[in-house]
Amino acid sequence: MPTTFILSGSGRYADPWHPYPETSALLEDVARDSGWDVSICEDIDDRLADGLDGIDLLIVNAGDPRGRLAQDHALIEKGRESLTEGFDRGISLLGIHAAASSLGDYPQFRKALGGAWVPNHSWHPPLSEQHVRPLDDQIVEGLGDFTVFDERYTDLVTDADIEPLTDTWDEDGEHILAWSHHYGKSRVVYDALGHDTRSYDSEGHKDFLRRVLCWLLPRQSFDT
Repeated sequence: MPTTFILSGSGRYADPWHPYPETSALLEDVARDSGWDVSICEDIDDRLADGLDGIDLLIVNAGDPRGRLAQDHALIEKGRESLTEGFDRGISLLGIHAAASSLGDYPQFRKALGGAWVPNHSWHPPLSEQHVRPLDDQIVEGLGDFTVFDERYTDLVTDADIEPLTDTWDEDGEHILAWSHHYGKSRVVYDALGHDTRSYDSEGHKDFLRRVLCWLLPRQSFDT
């Protein structure tokens, strides 16, 4: 059974706006239903420093640590080394919502994710119902449009080689909500949805995540 750690916002990765313990528990349910062996970890820097051997997928559901710098630089360096080793062997990555502004001490994470929230550029309108449209990609093939009550991250800065998976639109045009990315041997997906538990009331959103989790299965799973 493939193994995943959910890195859940706590300590310097917590914030007042996102209920990470509750949303990580809901993500755990979706991942278990999709066939993953799941553990939730709130000690993010310690978990990364301990190494990623035996872990097939990292799910990052955590906030922005800017302004709360790490004090143990040796610990961070170990975490950077373990992330590099993980991506070198092809570990998968799923970033959820505020992950676009998280793990700032780990430059490998931003490179793998394929995009980021940029202060004074990225923004979001108030929480509201979003109409989500799957785009032309094998991951979402056959998935219909769905609605979700969520916070729409807007104007994230993305790399040229991402593959958009879903979008929404308004009078200002199209807004990409999710994308896939290849980083070396690693498969990566970012999902801008997931602000709070109401996001996971949407069966369409959960179906999208199940499809993503299937695509993120470690490569060897396709050969057995």
